[in-house]
Amino acid sequence: MCYHVSTPSVSDLIKKRPHKEVTFESNEIYHVSGFARPFLPVTLNNQQDKIVSARWKLIPFWVKTEEDAKKYANTLNADSSTIFEKASYKNYILKNRGLLYVNGFYEPHKVAGKKDTENYYIYTPSKEIFTLGIVYTDFKDYETGETYPTFSIITTEANPLLAEIHNEKKRMPLIIAEKDEDAWLHSTSKDDIIKLMKPYDGELGSHQVVRVTDPKLTDTNHPDIQKAI
Repeated sequence: MCYHVSTPSVSDLIKKRPHKEVTFESNEIYHVSGFARPFLPVTLNNQQDKIVSARWKLIPFWVKTEEDAKKYANTLNADSSTIFEKASYKNYILKNRGLLYVNGFYEPHKVAGKKDTENYYIYTPSKEIFTLGIVYTDFKDYETGETYPTFSIITTEANPLLAEIHNEKKRMPLIIAEKDEDAWLHSTSKDDIIKLMKPYDGELGSHQVVRVTDPKLTDTNHPDIQKAI
C-alpha cells in the first residue's frame, strides 16, 4: 500500500503552482513513512487557492486526544471501493477531498522465496510534481485545544505497472491528473467522485531502490535513497 512518499520543497511548489498561496513550510522530503504521521503539503477543497500543511493519518471526529489518535486504527490509506461505507471515511468523502503534492512514492515488490520485499520508487517520466487524491477531516485534541487537518491517501486497483510492482496487494495510490484536479476538488455527487477514483492511465517511471523499510536504516531522508540499485 502507499505508506511511503517523497514531497517537494516550498520553493518548488511556489515555482510549479504559482497560482496557489503556499503556507506549507518544509524542505524537500526524499522519503517519509506515513507511520511517522508527518505533516505534508496539500490543497484542501475548503482552501482551494492554498497549499497548506496536513497530517497523514485521518483521525475521525470521535477520537478526542493525541494519545488516542496515536493508537487509532491504520487510516493512512482509504480503499476507493469501500470509502463510502467505512465509518472512518463515509462522513467525509462527499465533502472533504484534497490533493497531496508528491515527487513520487514507494511500493513493495514480493520476490518468490524471499522473506523481505524489494522496494520501488515510482514517479512521472518528467520528474514533475504530481498529486494524489486524499480524503481529510480536522482533528481536535480536546486536551490541548489544538486543531489541524488529517488525511488518508485514497487507493485504487493497480494499473499494469503497479500490478507488476505491487504484486501482492495489486493496489496503487489514486493519482489525480492535473487536468482532473479541479473536478476532484469541486465534485459534489457520489457518481462523479467514483468516476474519478480509477487506476492511473498515464505514463509512470519506476526503478528499484534500497529497502526503505529496513530497520537498519536510521536516516532515509536524503537524495541517495531514490537512486536506482
